[in-house]
Amino acid sequence: MKKLVLAVGLLAAICSCNKKETVVDNTDFATDSVTVPETNEPALIYKAVEYSPAQISDFLAEKDNDTLYVTNFFATWCAPCMREIPHFKEKMQELKGQPVKFTFISLDQKTDWPTDVKNFAEINGLTQNVVLLDGSLLQPDFFSTNFKNWDGSGIPFTFMRKRGQTDEYMSMMTKEQLDAKIDSFK
Repeated sequence: MKKLVLAVGLLAAICSCNKKETVVDNTDFATDSVTVPETNEPALIYKAVEYSPAQISDFLAEKDNDTLYVTNFFATWCAPCMREIPHFKEKMQELKGQPVKFTFISLDQKTDWPTDVKNFAEINGLTQNVVLLDGSLLQPDFFSTNFKNWDGSGIPFTFMRKRGQTDEYMSMMTKEQLDAKIDSFK
């Protein structure tokens, strides 16, 4: 654990020397997802984007385009969530430039947003793909309105939508499972 903390600290110190002040406005979720940065370097500047349950519902709704929306509900304290993130990152790189949008919705406590979630997003190069959702605001009707199977009882949870076709997956996904699910939308 000490080595991990030291490595993260060293990485942060090295990266802070070359930070570029690039901020992307992620305020329009009604029509699209967050965009993956176009460089091979991870985006270093994190801008916290918080959405209400109603805004998340709007984001999850069917859209009239050919984009596949891959939405992963996670928390930084969730070990299975953290184990599947590399698969998502790899798939994001593989599908770069294609009509696929990845969004990670953090269900961490608000007190962890400026620390744990920010660090997670920066270390993983996902600063423009993470959305914050205060889980304490979620009511049972949020789940029954937006999902066929997920009742909010556990994470990770991944929801995929392309037009009227949806897929829900409750639990950690392997690389092969993620590949198969995305391929099923082609």
